[in-house]
Parts: sequence; structure tokens; C-alpha cells
Amino acid sequence: MSTAPIGILGGTFDPIHFGHLRLAQELAEKLKLDHVRFIPSGTPPHRGAPRVSAADRLAMVGLAVEGNVLFTVDDRETKRAGPGYMVDTLAELRAEVGANRPLALLLGADAFLELATWSRWHELFNLAHIVVAHRPGFPVGAWHNRMPQPLAREYASRTMQQPFAAHLAPAGGVVVIAIAALDISATMIRDCIRSRASPRYLLPDSVLDYIQARRLYVQ
Repeated sequence: MSTAPIGILGGTFDPIHFGHLRLAQELAEKLKLDHVRFIPSGTPPHRGAPRVSAADRLAMVGLAVEGNVLFTVDDRETKRAGPGYMVDTLAELRAEVGANRPLALLLGADAFLELATWSRWHELFNLAHIVVAHRPGFPVGAWHNRMPQPLAREYASRTMQQPFAAHLAPAGGVVVIAIAALDISATMIRDCIRSRASPRYLLPDSVLDYIQARRLYVQ
């Protein structure tokens, strides 16, 4: 059985796009993750309600990751009643994989900078490593100017200089990895659809076909 870390990528995926997929692909390869689990949120606590149903977003993620052996879909948050908190999801995963298997929560830099606003955020470090995708043009040194002090302290004490150290412990580290910059957002895609412009090449064709067949995001 592999002991490589399991990557966790949560989000509303409203809709999923190449920015999400490329982030997961690069982090999986650079950190040699066993696989990445995409976990669409049901009722996200940190932002407004998604524009389409959890069932539609789950279906689109399934289409997007189809054929990639590094990617799987986890539907637990879409089945959860009430807001879904990542700390609860990671606690469930930790119970399933055991105390020793490394877990890696994958975040973009902006999401990481908001980490201290998450529910029971300190507990996340007991459950997983935090892997931050760093894009060119977003200097790591500038993060300190935007970090709240509690997060800055955790970042300073937990940063792993050698990313593969995440293979040697089940949780507790912060790893920063540079990835390609793809300036794509779900908002951009929804705006394209509402204005009747084509979002093709911003997301997989299978996902776009699903959106068009169900007339999602047209209003």
C-alpha cells in the first residue's frame, strides 16, 4: 500500500475549470501525491451560495476528472446537512486512512491567506499538511504583509523547506510549491455564459457541454 500523501482539493467548483485542474495536476506531480480527491462543497460556510445545485457541481467535477488516474471525486460534503467545514471533512478522512497516512490540503495562495477565518483552523494542522500553490507574480515574501499574526506564526514555525518532508509525517507542515499561472475564475466563466460569449478553452469541453445542455448560469 502506498504511503504517499493523499491530496485534498475542496471548493464550490461553480463550475470547475482548468485553473483547478492544472493546480491539482502540478501539485500531484511535484509533491508525488498518491492521488488528489476533489471534494465539492455542499453548503460552503465562507462564501455566498453556489449558483447551481450540489448535484450539478458534483456531476461537472466527475466529468472534468474522468480519465485522469491521479484524480478522484469525493461526494461527502454534498451529502452533508448544513454548512460543510473542511476541519470536519479532514477529521473523517483521517479516521478512514489511519493516523499515519499523510494528508495534504491543497490551497491557492489567496485561500491560504484567509485560513485564519476558517472554523477551528488551528485543528487543520493536526489533520493534514497545508500545501500552498504559489503563482508567479505573487512573491512569497509579500505574504507576510497580508497574513494575520496568528497565521504568520503558524507559517513561520511549520514551513517545510524540503517539500518531500510531507511524506515523512502525517500532518502539521506548510509546503509552498510554485505552479503555472492560469488566470481563470469561475466568475469569469459565469460572466461569459450570461453575456453569451463562449467560455471554451477555460474549462473542459465535457463540462461546457453539460452546462449548455442544462442551460446553467444563463441568468
